[in-house]
Amino acid sequence: MRIYLTGYMGSGKSKTAELLSKIFKYGYLDTDHLIEEKTGTTITSIFEKEGQEYFRKIEKQVLRSTEKIDNYIISTGGGTPCYHDNMEWMNSKGITVYLEANAGLLFHRLATSRTGRPLIESLDDVELMEQIMGHLTVRIPVYRQAMIIVNAASLNPKILAEKIKSFKRK
Repeated sequence: MRIYLTGYMGSGKSKTAELLSKIFKYGYLDTDHLIEEKTGTTITSIFEKEGQEYFRKIEKQVLRSTEKIDNYIISTGGGTPCYHDNMEWMNSKGITVYLEANAGLLFHRLATSRTGRPLIESLDDVELMEQIMGHLTVRIPVYRQAMIIVNAASLNPKILAEKIKSFKRK
């Protein structure tokens, strides 16, 4: 089984993947880390030198490569589900979980951790909030295609693990 965690940056995907991997006794991967390994450079550098379109192409390749592994929790980048039919693909290859977080919570988490996040690194607080709200407007309909939706603000990994275990494909 593969479990794909989706949601906006700062929603807790990486941390949740690590915790769920211990509960399930699965491995865990972060697609952003896989991209950096594949390219030998940072996400920020890819955005600066090659642009977002190139990044999304590599992101798709890395995501598709996870089809070859089993018993993994996979934390995806915040935009991953929104490009190249990735959400549809993940839904066909595993269980998708959306860690839902409102703009206020995301702003609170991201305002102090912008480094290494190329889409928000150079933004001031007002621009950051505008970016979050703008992205959420576009991304929420895609995120909500996930099989399981949980509130990131009150996330309990043990309860989420039980939801995943009891989840039945339609």
